Amino acid sequence: QVQLVESGGGLVQAGGSLRLSCAAPGTLFRIKVVGWYRQAPGKQRELVAFITKGGTTNYADFAMGRFTISRDNAKNTAYLQMNSLNPEDTAVYYCNYYPDFGSWGQGTRVPVSS
Repeated sequence: QVQLVESGGGLVQAGGSLRLSCAAPGTLFRIKVVGWYRQAPGKQRELVAFITKGGTTNYADFAMGRFTISRDNAKNTAYLQMNSLNPEDTAVYYCNYYPDFGSWGQGTRVPVSS
């Protein structure tokens, strides 16, 4: 299965913001639920948020009110706007389909300094 490609990560200070992007080849993206996931050092990968093809969203408790997931089906791209970041958000962030995820990409690293 073709991998989705994440970008936009980087070092950010606590309280700062980042917008991550997720690009998907092909047209399958437009009919799939897309999720953002993250894996912090020493922890299991966890779901951050997902968005349906029609734009309905769902967030993990830790992301509620700080993160916003969106998508542009015409561009085969999904986004994760992250605000008020804190050191606990330090992780590698991945995008994939939800819940039937395929192979994982490289992710994009987000270190948050205190």
